[in-house]
Amino acid sequence: MHENPATTEARSQYHFVKIRAQRACFVLGVVLGLCLEALGVQAVSPQGSHSGKRRTHLHRVKWNPVFRPSRESLLRQNEEIDRLALPRIHDDAQLRQLVASGDLVPIEENETLHIERRLDPSRRYCRPWTRAFLDDFSEAYYQQFHSPIQVNSAVRTVVVQRKLRRHNRNAAPESGETASSHLAGITVDIQRRGMTRQQIQWVEQYMLPLKEQGLLEPEEERRQWVFHVAVSGRYADWHEAKTLAGEPPSPFSDPGQVEFLPQRVSDVRSFDQ
Repeated sequence: MHENPATTEARSQYHFVKIRAQRACFVLGVVLGLCLEALGVQAVSPQGSHSGKRRTHLHRVKWNPVFRPSRESLLRQNEEIDRLALPRIHDDAQLRQLVASGDLVPIEENETLHIERRLDPSRRYCRPWTRAFLDDFSEAYYQQFHSPIQVNSAVRTVVVQRKLRRHNRNAAPESGETASSHLAGITVDIQRRGMTRQQIQWVEQYMLPLKEQGLLEPEEERRQWVFHVAVSGRYADWHEAKTLAGEPPSPFSDPGQVEFLPQRVSDVRSFDQ
């Protein structure tokens, strides 16, 4: 007995639809299983395991520096510039005049002090007392850690600062009561990136008594990972007094005997003065 062709075609379509439905159910089951597995991982992740560790690594350490940048600090830096009656250097022509007159002196590399290679040679200058601080500080740091400091920035002109502000919204103004103290040549940025926790704390303890005496106005910048250090003109007198007394020009009687306090790691990033 021959089967009706229409019945055969209907049966074939039924089997085709059945197979498609089975495949769809299988795929749905796999997807559902994966979703449940994912939900299960998320449920236990607060208690620790791998996801908890991953989240810990992404958590930044609280930024808690000794020398926090502030408007008050900028005001003090500019007050010192005004006290010394120093000009804010407008352009390269004025900068060259100050170099020629000896009002600005070169920062030179040596065993204890390196300079960021991208820093324009025309801006590797500062005031004489600022260089005296760099010499004293780099020597003490080298004696303590047997590695050099690095200067990332020194004197700037108004023209350079104005250009900097175009692409860095955190840069200090080129004019006004909170203008960048780099414009007067009293300030240098010392690299903090790459320092260990102990080295950062040593630097903080070195600078703190100098700040308390009104010889430095340091800031630990949060975005640029540097110590921004404005040096008072009074540092020259302090340095000379130490030298005449036969004492090392250091706030420590013995840099090797510094007692390190519990560490605080600064999360690095702030504004570029």
